[in-house]
Amino acid sequence: MDLGAAINMARSQGFDLVEVSASANPPVCRIVDFGKFKYEQAKRERDSRKHHHANIVKEVQLTPRIDPHDLGIKQDHAVGFLCEDMKVKVSLRFRGREMAHTEIGMGVVQKFLKDLSPWGHPDFTPKLVGRSINVMVSPLPRAKRARNPKEPEGEAAAVSEPAAGDKTGNTGRAPASVPEPPELAVAGPSAPIQSAP
Repeated sequence: MDLGAAINMARSQGFDLVEVSASANPPVCRIVDFGKFKYEQAKRERDSRKHHHANIVKEVQLTPRIDPHDLGIKQDHAVGFLCEDMKVKVSLRFRGREMAHTEIGMGVVQKFLKDLSPWGHPDFTPKLVGRSINVMVSPLPRAKRARNPKEPEGEAAAVSEPAAGDKTGNTGRAPASVPEPPELAVAGPSAPIQSAP
């Protein structure tokens, strides 16, 4: 159709003529409401970005003589990253004469990977490159992944179970009504004050 005729047809219907594919021969155009077209296009792009996970890589650095508590802290950080669909690069660096016993460092990395197995899997076996051991850990799919230990459980679970060490069944919330203190009974002017039974 001729360009002028297409523009006249779009104006007569109260819409706009929008070029959809400029590279086609002849170019493809549609008669649409331009504001609605832009809104739907932006919505499609927003939805596609929502489902597309950015390949963010976080690094966790270890040493061969790392303390067990420090290793646990590093593991908590790595679990948090994996639960947010990020990849984790685990690197263990040897310093000085630690290079003489690379098997100790490899053991630390293997233990770390074993502890992370409910949340992620290594992309390749740990490799000694120069003075460091490197491995990349990818998150498991959400359906197969263990729950994030730092994520609070459902509200129903918190209500049904009493708090730890609380024998009264209180859940940490304020009680519905505060009990009144016991009333005092006075026997006479010289009698001692006693509390009611």
